Amino acid sequence: MKPAKIYASALAADFSRLGEEIKRVEPFVDGVHLDVMDGHFVPNLSFGAPVIKSLRPLTDLHFDTQLMMTNPHEYFADFADAGCEAVSVHIEVYPDPTEVAAMAREQGLRFGLALNPPTPADAIAPYMALCDHILVMTVHPGFGGQSFLESVLPKIEKVRERVDSNDLGADVQVDGGITATTAPLARSAGAEAFVVGTALFRAENPVDAAKAIREALN
Repeated sequence: MKPAKIYASALAADFSRLGEEIKRVEPFVDGVHLDVMDGHFVPNLSFGAPVIKSLRPLTDLHFDTQLMMTNPHEYFADFADAGCEAVSVHIEVYPDPTEVAAMAREQGLRFGLALNPPTPADAIAPYMALCDHILVMTVHPGFGGQSFLESVLPKIEKVRERVDSNDLGADVQVDGGITATTAPLARSAGAEAFVVGTALFRAENPVDAAKAIREALN
């Protein structure tokens, strides 16, 4: 597996000082995870391309954007213009993502597939070669602060095995309930990139929290 990466989830940060929050943890993480929710695919709203564009000049961190939307392909150009390097769309929205993957790449975006806890790994098996990353949700999407679902660990293992056995380059990501305790569980199952929100930005000291998770992963 590749070295572990930590992506700070902006959804858990204080929106009144979002740029400051990201700058504080910037030296201790590998990227920023941006949850875009449309209130349709998930029962919540978050933020869109204008907010992301306002953050882009503040950091050189990788912007990893998860599009929890029913029609994300219509906004690929907007997210590329905002400074996103990568997008994830849900297999539940695009059962055959071949065309949408090509549309993302036309905008210069790295492409990934996300799958919710009830969705089996088999759903993405035919399309893994399209992916730069595969995001396995370890909570039900739409809200922060949920507990890690250990029942998803076998699915992470299955995704990891398929990536390796087919000699694919896709990163295996996890998102939801990631802490210094749960991150090693997901790492042992095969995850390489870890989206951390509540355990980072809601900690008494986010820098110490990031260091603790990194140490746990190493």
